[in-house]
Amino acid sequence: MQLLTEEKHAKHKRILEQYQSKAEYYICSCLNKNNGTKNNAGFTPSGLIYIRQWNNMQYVSSGSFLTMVYSDLLHKSNHKNIKCHGGDVTPQELLQFSISQVDYILGSNPMNMSYLVGFGPRFPTRVHHRGASIVSYRENKGFIGCTQGYDTWYGSKDPNPNIVVGALVGGPNHNDEFFDHRGNYMQTEACTYNTAPLVGIFARLNYLQNAVLHTSY
Repeated sequence: MQLLTEEKHAKHKRILEQYQSKAEYYICSCLNKNNGTKNNAGFTPSGLIYIRQWNNMQYVSSGSFLTMVYSDLLHKSNHKNIKCHGGDVTPQELLQFSISQVDYILGSNPMNMSYLVGFGPRFPTRVHHRGASIVSYRENKGFIGCTQGYDTWYGSKDPNPNIVVGALVGGPNHNDEFFDHRGNYMQTEACTYNTAPLVGIFARLNYLQNAVLHTSY
């Protein structure tokens, strides 16, 4: 949307409009406003975007980032709403949707679990992550190869000796259930592309909060 308003990108207008159309279609699906159930995103009973079993949280963080960015763009442009089959979507609705997904990630969910490792009183402690699940070299200077790592550490029922602070794990299943086992890699694996969009969302929410604080003085 933003590039379409800039003259230097005029020659790519057709391609950019296709990107915009696909982005807005997906946004409408996240807001459950496309025509037909199959054209909308799935959700858990408590409202988390649910696309697939393995590392579903990548879709939650990226979808929330998209709706957050679009909320800002709509505020700044002449296009005040996105037109979906099920009705218009306002910038405020997009913002609130992003916030609802982030709230779920940080603990407002049936498990009372923060899926952002290191945040809150309860978060995954058996993250599927080699560096986190094997004791630090400072504690054990013995040789630990693939075999030793698997046999000694992978199957341990103890919490990881190292906390991967800021990692966003794969998250709950379609019923909002989460099983904190190291071998349950579909739910406990941490990926950088889960956390990356979340950083952008946090930055924007922090900016909005500071803007409110400044205007209140």
